[in-house]
Amino acid sequence: MLFFGIKEALKIFLRAKTSFILSLLSLSISILLIAASLYSILFSYQIEKNIKEKFIINIFLNDSLSTNYISDIQHKLSYKTYTASLGYVNKEEAAETFIKETGEDFRRVLDYNPLPASLNLKLKSEYVSEDSIRVITKDILTIAGIDDLLFEHETLKKLIETLKRMQMYIFIITIILVLISVYITYSTIKLVISLKHDELETMKLVGATLSTIKMPIIINEIITGFLASSISLIVIKLFLGSSLITSLPFNFQPSNNLLLLLLILGPIISFLVSVMVLRKINLKI
Repeated sequence: MLFFGIKEALKIFLRAKTSFILSLLSLSISILLIAASLYSILFSYQIEKNIKEKFIINIFLNDSLSTNYISDIQHKLSYKTYTASLGYVNKEEAAETFIKETGEDFRRVLDYNPLPASLNLKLKSEYVSEDSIRVITKDILTIAGIDDLLFEHETLKKLIETLKRMQMYIFIITIILVLISVYITYSTIKLVISLKHDELETMKLVGATLSTIKMPIIINEIITGFLASSISLIVIKLFLGSSLITSLPFNFQPSNNLLLLLLILGPIISFLVSVMVLRKINLKI
């Protein structure tokens, strides 16, 4: 039965080239639109992660601390679960940075350096949230010798909220595109079946079973779906290899699981929709 279905499916390709091309193009476009939405979501997550990984808490140290005690503080913080990296800025480096950024040399007026030594603490991206930062800052301030903390939480909060809204909108668009792709595939398969109406009626007259009638069409659509997915993956690979993507400051290559999902998406959509359309076919003449 399977061999017969494949054989008849290939005959459908040869006899209905126009409908095959139409079905292939419509499904390829649908998969590309869905892929674009999925990649947009992944892209926004990557940007969010990139922003979080650059989030720094400036920890200002008391001037009276000894070198050994500062080393102890660094040791304590470096083993915290939320710490990604930790850097030390002494008073002289802080003064040089201040002069470079502001263009004003306070040493012309003051005979001492008022800027404190500090630690630059980078958090792991999973800890960069309003609740986590609140807990972390309380934990850091319990360490003796730390005078104050500074971080741009409001700016980070606004950026992440904007990205979250974008992700929600893209998710909604993705659902709409899936529905559109299903409708396009449904309409195309319906058109293919209407073009084969006379042939299907002839098969009924000679006593063909429902499985004999439906199987070649289902296999034909599954093969079409696989070809559409393959074409879409080639287009995606070419796009991801372009200078526009490779020039991004972070890696944006899809996982093998996502590529596999896109590869089987075409056959799955084609199979489900063809079964849905073919439910209306019966042996009544």
